[in-house]
Amino acid sequence: MSYPLDHLHEEVAFLAYYFHWDHETIMNMEHRDRQRWCEEISKINRNLNSNSTLNEKSILDM
Repeated sequence: MSYPLDHLHEEVAFLAYYFHWDHETIMNMEHRDRQRWCEEISKINRNLNSNSTLNEKSILDM
């Protein structure tokens, strides 16, 4: 059984978008390494999003 092609495309697009790595670099990675980088980027985005939400004030806050 092979890794679903849709998931592979998602990982490649995700890493290329965030890290600007070329297709060959990403495809030469082990599957687990690609997944790990995707997890790390997602964690960074979650932290940034939660911090920006906490720092936003409502128009009712004075």
